[in-house]
Amino acid sequence: MDPIEIIGLAAATLTTSAFIPQVYKAWKHRSTKDISLTMYLAFFTGTMLWLYYGYKHESLAIMLANGVTGFLVLVMLFLKLKHK
Repeated sequence: MDPIEIIGLAAATLTTSAFIPQVYKAWKHRSTKDISLTMYLAFFTGTMLWLYYGYKHESLAIMLANGVTGFLVLVMLFLKLKHK
């Protein structure tokens, strides 16, 4: 594997895992009143565009990061709509 791709995977792991505490806190406390719905909708759209970009460029790091991040953002959107 290309060393640059390894750096990309490390960066993807760190930036994607940054969402886990927020998802956990929203899940645990059942509160998302301070979370912006508009921000998460825009972020999800951007994440899906990055996922497509990674697919077109055959970049594992970009696809994994944005696939997992997209899933976490979807969970946050679900929680936001459920626990206003």
